[in-house]
Amino acid sequence: MKQKGLPDFSEKRVWLIGASSGIGEACAKALIKTGAKVALSSRRVERLHPIADLGHPGQALVVPLDVTVDAQLKNGYQSILSAWGGIDLLLFVSGMYAPLRADNFDIDIAEQTIDANLLGPMRSVALVLPEMLKAHAGHIAIVGSVAGYSGLPKALAYGPSKAAIINFCETLYYDLLPQGVSVHMISPGFVATEATAQNDFEMPALISAEEAATEILNGIQRGEFDIHFPKRFSRFLKFLRIMPYPIYFWIVRRFVKI
Repeated sequence: MKQKGLPDFSEKRVWLIGASSGIGEACAKALIKTGAKVALSSRRVERLHPIADLGHPGQALVVPLDVTVDAQLKNGYQSILSAWGGIDLLLFVSGMYAPLRADNFDIDIAEQTIDANLLGPMRSVALVLPEMLKAHAGHIAIVGSVAGYSGLPKALAYGPSKAAIINFCETLYYDLLPQGVSVHMISPGFVATEATAQNDFEMPALISAEEAATEILNGIQRGEFDIHFPKRFSRFLKFLRIMPYPIYFWIVRRFVKI
């Protein structure tokens, strides 16, 4: 059994969480261009209105919220239901990244990272699942990271949050495939965004947010579960996952110069 894709975004109702910058903003602009109806969510409402203005009247909704505040998510979803009656795609792009290593490990930052990157998507999925299950239709797409594949430097909280997203998506896929609801696990490599601008090291196979958006939307259209890119980098990290630990750690120390 193969899950359904979403071949045509025109007139489809998309709730895009994390739309104010980076990959989310690029996805929002691309979706609006295809004729999709897009509900734009993030904390920075002032950055959502210019994106919404790119569409024709009524095409975009501005739904500001913080993914760590359950009440704001619930109110946001209710406003979308009131306007459109439902959604066809939940695209969760929001996340936080703070470089952390053992010598500067901050548990407060770690907790914030887990709240935003893991519990935020879980809260959102919990909201949309009942209607999707009732309809036996819909798409759930969550942006994780290749940092979730295995332990990498400076990702002492970010990496575990994304590893958990991989497990969450795998289990969702298993549960939802027989129900007609599609799941798309998205694992980008290095993408030029405000978050990666914090890095003080060379980022291999760095791509633009627009390139990432194209990979994501094409993967959803094709019905792919495992959407990972750029392939020359993500496939290498997938290969590292199966290596014995002594070899894996040697390769990381040899090639990751941080």
